[in-house]
Amino acid sequence: MPAQVSREPKADRSGAPAGTPSTGRLIGIDLARGLAVFGMYSAHVGPDVTVGGPTGFLLEMARGRSSALFAVLAGFSLIIITGRPQPRTGRAGRQAVVRIMIRSVLLGALGYALTALGTSVDVILSFYGLLFLTALPLYRLRARTLALLAAAGALILPQVLYVIRKSIEAGSWADAIAAGDPLARVTGTDGIVELLFTGEYPVLTWLPFLIAGMAVARLDLTRSRIRSRLAATGGALALLGYGGSWLAMRLVPHALSAVAAATGDSASSAWWSDTVGEPENGTPLAWLLVAAPHSQTTFSIVGNTGVAIAVIAGCLSVAARTPRLTRLATPVAAVGMTALTVYVLHIVALWFFTHVWHVALVEDGSMAALPVLLGFIAAATLLAAVWTRLFRRGPLEYLLHIATRPARHIK
Repeated sequence: MPAQVSREPKADRSGAPAGTPSTGRLIGIDLARGLAVFGMYSAHVGPDVTVGGPTGFLLEMARGRSSALFAVLAGFSLIIITGRPQPRTGRAGRQAVVRIMIRSVLLGALGYALTALGTSVDVILSFYGLLFLTALPLYRLRARTLALLAAAGALILPQVLYVIRKSIEAGSWADAIAAGDPLARVTGTDGIVELLFTGEYPVLTWLPFLIAGMAVARLDLTRSRIRSRLAATGGALALLGYGGSWLAMRLVPHALSAVAAATGDSASSAWWSDTVGEPENGTPLAWLLVAAPHSQTTFSIVGNTGVAIAVIAGCLSVAARTPRLTRLATPVAAVGMTALTVYVLHIVALWFFTHVWHVALVEDGSMAALPVLLGFIAAATLLAAVWTRLFRRGPLEYLLHIATRPARHIK
C-alpha cells in the first residue's frame, strides 16, 4: 500500500518514505513468499531430483530451502504484526501479542487437521504455531541483537538437538512424555516431543530461521545500500554453510564414510543436497558436518538462512528498482499474499486426488510429474491473481484476521 505523501518525506520506488521502514505491504516480500510456495509445491508434487539436468537441479535447489525461506518470512511477519519499524508498546503492544498468540493456536490446529488427512506432506503449520510463541518474547529487540541471537542459536541448538535425539534413541523417556501428553492423545502424534525434537521441522533448530527473519524486518529495506548488504550477507552465509560443510567432510577423517554408512547412500552430496537421505542405523557424530536440507545441523541452518536472505534481498531489489519486471511478477506476488490459502489448498487437493479419486499424481518421481507440478503452480497463480484483484487478503488469511479481532478488547 502506498504511503501518504502529505507532509511526509519523499518516497522511493517501493512507495515507502525514504529513510523509514515501511509498515505497509512490501511487494518484494510477497514475491519471495510466492517463490517459497512454488518451492514447496515442487517438493510435494514435482519430479524427483534424480531426474537430473536443469530441471533436477532447480528442484534440488528448492528442497528444504523453500521451507527455510518460509520460516524466515514468518519471522518477518511477526515483526510486521507487532510493530515495524518500531515495536508496539503499551496497550497496542499487548494487543499485538494476543493476536500472535491466537494466530499460533489456530495455525497449530490447522496444521494437525491437515496432517490428519494422511497425505505424504510433512505439514509445517503446527511447528509454525509453536515457533511464533517461542519467538514472541523477542519482538522488541533490535536488528543487531536479533541477528546475534539467530547466530548463537544456529551454532548451539543443533548440537543440543543432536544430544537430545541420541538420548531418545537410547532410552524411552520421549515415549513416556508422549504417553502423558494431551496434545499427543488428541492429535495422534508424538505431541510436544515431535514439535520440539523429533519432527521434520523441530522448533529447537528452526527457531534461528524465524529470529533471522525478525532481524531482517527491523532493517530499513527502502535503502538500496541496506538491500545490497543484505544480499552480500546472504551470499556469505550460504558460502559459509555449504562451503564449510564441503570442507569439513573432507578434512575430518572418516566423515564421508560414516555418513554414507549411516544413510546407506553416497555422502558426496551431503554438503548441500537432501539426496543423501536420513540416517537409518543411528546418527553418527559426523552427521553434524553435513549441510543437507532438513539435516538440522549448524551448516544446514547457516547455508539455508543465507539462501533465504539472498532471495529476499533480490526480490526487494526487483520491486524497488525495476517496476516493469515487478508488474510481470505480480501474479507470483499474489500467491505470496495468499500463501496460507494456497498452501492449505494444495494439501487438500493432494488428499482429494489420492484418497477420493484414488489417482496417483506422482508414481515414480519421473519427468511425468512435471505437468502435475506446473498444473498446481498455474492453478494457484490464477486463483491468487483473481482473488487479490477483488480482495485485500486471501480467504484463510481473512478468517485468521477475523479470529484475532478479540485482541482489540485487551486493555
